[in-house]
Amino acid sequence: MTLKLMYGVVLDRPRRAIHVVRVIDETLDFPEISDITEKMRDNILSRRGEQAANVVIVQGNSQETLRLFGDAHAVTSVRTALFNAAISWSPLRLD
Repeated sequence: MTLKLMYGVVLDRPRRAIHVVRVIDETLDFPEISDITEKMRDNILSRRGEQAANVVIVQGNSQETLRLFGDAHAVTSVRTALFNAAISWSPLRLD
């Protein structure tokens, strides 16, 4: 079964970005979240050359069910951007 994923970026500092992957209509376990994170880091490394990409995984459909996984600072920044509707989403496919 193929996961439905969306991709967005939150600017953290002038030259740093937090890459956000949103999982649509699924609840994942920690090994699956870790797998998506690694695939996303590999994707960013191959496309942009960013060695240590900061990736946050978002699950949930509403404020009450929202779960974010990643670095604590990055999660705080992404949570703020989500609640301010400051992220533009685009479809993502990881192979």
